[in-house]
Amino acid sequence: MLAAAMMLLPISMMAQLKSFTLDDLMWGGSNYWNLQPKNIYTAWWGDCLLELKTDEVCVRTDKKGKLTAEPHATLFTLDEVKAAVDETTYGKVHHLLNVSFPDGEATLAFIRTNKCNVLYDWKAKKVAWSQELEKGASLKDFSNAAKAQAYVKNFNLFITDAEGMMHQISTDGSRDLLYGESVHRDEFGIHKGTFWSPKGNKLAFYRMDQSMVTDFPLVDNSTRVATLAPEKYPMAGMTSHVVSVGIYSLKATKTVYLKTGDATNRYFTNIAWSPDETTLYVIEVPRSQDKAELVAYDAETGERKGVLYTETHPRYVEPMNPIVFLPWDNSKFIYQSRRDGYNHFYLFDTTGKELAQLTKGNFEVIDFIGFNTKDKSLIFKANADSPICHNLYSVNVKTQKMLRLDNGQGVHRASLSASGTYLVDSWSAPDTYRCIDLVSTTKPEPQRMQTAPSPWVGYNVPEFSCGTIKAADDSTDLYYRMVKPVNFDPTKKYPTVVYVYGGPHAHNVNGSWNYAARPWEVYMAQKGYLLFIVDNRGSQYRGLAFENCTHRQLGVIEMQDQMRGVDFLKSLPYVDETRLGVHGWSFGGFMTTNLMCSYPDVFKAGVAGGPVIDWSLYEVMYGERYMDTPEENPEGYEGSNLLKKAGNLKGRLQIIVGYNDPTCVLQHSMSFLRAAADAGTQPDYFVYPGQGHNMMGKDMVHLHERITRYFDDFLK
Repeated sequence: MLAAAMMLLPISMMAQLKSFTLDDLMWGGSNYWNLQPKNIYTAWWGDCLLELKTDEVCVRTDKKGKLTAEPHATLFTLDEVKAAVDETTYGKVHHLLNVSFPDGEATLAFIRTNKCNVLYDWKAKKVAWSQELEKGASLKDFSNAAKAQAYVKNFNLFITDAEGMMHQISTDGSRDLLYGESVHRDEFGIHKGTFWSPKGNKLAFYRMDQSMVTDFPLVDNSTRVATLAPEKYPMAGMTSHVVSVGIYSLKATKTVYLKTGDATNRYFTNIAWSPDETTLYVIEVPRSQDKAELVAYDAETGERKGVLYTETHPRYVEPMNPIVFLPWDNSKFIYQSRRDGYNHFYLFDTTGKELAQLTKGNFEVIDFIGFNTKDKSLIFKANADSPICHNLYSVNVKTQKMLRLDNGQGVHRASLSASGTYLVDSWSAPDTYRCIDLVSTTKPEPQRMQTAPSPWVGYNVPEFSCGTIKAADDSTDLYYRMVKPVNFDPTKKYPTVVYVYGGPHAHNVNGSWNYAARPWEVYMAQKGYLLFIVDNRGSQYRGLAFENCTHRQLGVIEMQDQMRGVDFLKSLPYVDETRLGVHGWSFGGFMTTNLMCSYPDVFKAGVAGGPVIDWSLYEVMYGERYMDTPEENPEGYEGSNLLKKAGNLKGRLQIIVGYNDPTCVLQHSMSFLRAAADAGTQPDYFVYPGQGHNMMGKDMVHLHERITRYFDDFLK
């Protein structure tokens, strides 16, 4: 009897495990944040590490940088801040999780309320300085050095200086003429439109004339009578906007524009200042995107000083990072380039002379983090130890000696102290949810600050694995992730969904927790599906040749590699090859639709979100980089046009889009519906009114319930 009871115990325990809901797993779900790992919020006060809590700020290291595992002092509390920062005058302070410390010596904390920018002196326990925020302002950009706030209001650019004086930089802003906003549709690493000089005396900014760009007629259906909400959308081969770069001087209260010459069909990217504020550097790219020039301009006159460096490539050159000057030598700067096949650091002087290549090898520099000014080294993130791991390293500028700063596992994210002597390392690995370490960048011996336990204890969790298959070229390794069904039985055959993205600037598989599995994959595995994800050639962080082999023929090589993944799946005894599905969003929506129509006898069901259907309908910068113009590459555009394949559809394909998508406009999916109707095929269609390219809020839960139901109906 006892033996029988013990045999039943695992089954009994298994039955007690909870099942996830989409509300548990998906962003926007009501229980999502309760199932996230615990975190520590930190900030640097010089080289002193502070822990930010809701109600207090604690010291983690002393001013000499002594490493400690636990907080050992309280600098100030929320109650003390509230007592000094009067709500009526300065606005309400709800918590201390977003406090920053602009001066490593002064006892000042920067706090932004809904009404003001505030510097709170925790030693004197009073407000040391404040600046009222303009109501209705957006795109706020604060200069710590000048205590000046740049912002956009009603399409015009303004600055409020440290004394509270308002400087109106532009007066003719409109929907056609934008100031201080991101340009070139956020390509080339551009995510903002204002750039303060190091000392805060000048502000560089973008001015974008898009009056000549065609409007795409988006519609706002939230009004009683639907109203137009058009989007300026330059499609491949069509007229694009014209950008100029201005510099406003707070002292002279005037603006000069860079004398770039004719700015038509040119991209002005990666703006950077010289440390002495006399020169502005811009990496300029022609519309053909086969050349990048680092150009220096006089910040006082706007005159062009000259070209310091030129890089060309027959396919494309894509600068993504501005130059960075060495803090200890204003005559030298760091330039990032993939000219040797991988993204690496190069050292130049201000005459344009190349002095050294600082990093070398078949790996990608992923992120520049900062400098260690004491030992004169760069701190950065790269995948030097493994293509799927993102680790932290330093490289000495003089000797080019490289040192790994972490444990060599997983995916890491770092925050660097003022001198670069220390960093906070937040990381995860396939079997580690989240750890946070405090690390010296000269003698890396990590001290653990937190090991967050998995909040998934007590739930039915599937098995996650990672491996490689060969690409269609029979030589390149492709990394995959597999998520097996909960309670996996190798003697059974399971319906399988291939999740795909496949395009540049993204990857799906890495060495983070559960190999970067998406929450929906966990939900599907719980429901008895096997999930398979492979990063084909064309995706990121594997070098230039790995990425640009898809040039002028998007979808061809990517599908060949995905089908190698399908061949691998078919070789597994537990995969039911008669029940293969595919799902992806954006470029992944293009890939899903393409796979369903190119291999109609392989995939039984698919869900394509926000898909590109015809690259001639996509925007100029991204589309022409990878495809050239329709006039230059008619064969490539023809071959990738899914309207030509709509008649091949056999399985069940659902297309889901945001009705107000400004990225992949509605014309793509609507054109495909028309082509399918003309060809007599039957895709399904669902639209989220008011949503853009990606669903937000509770619609994320609704979206994934809809996707799941579709596979339940037509694959399971």
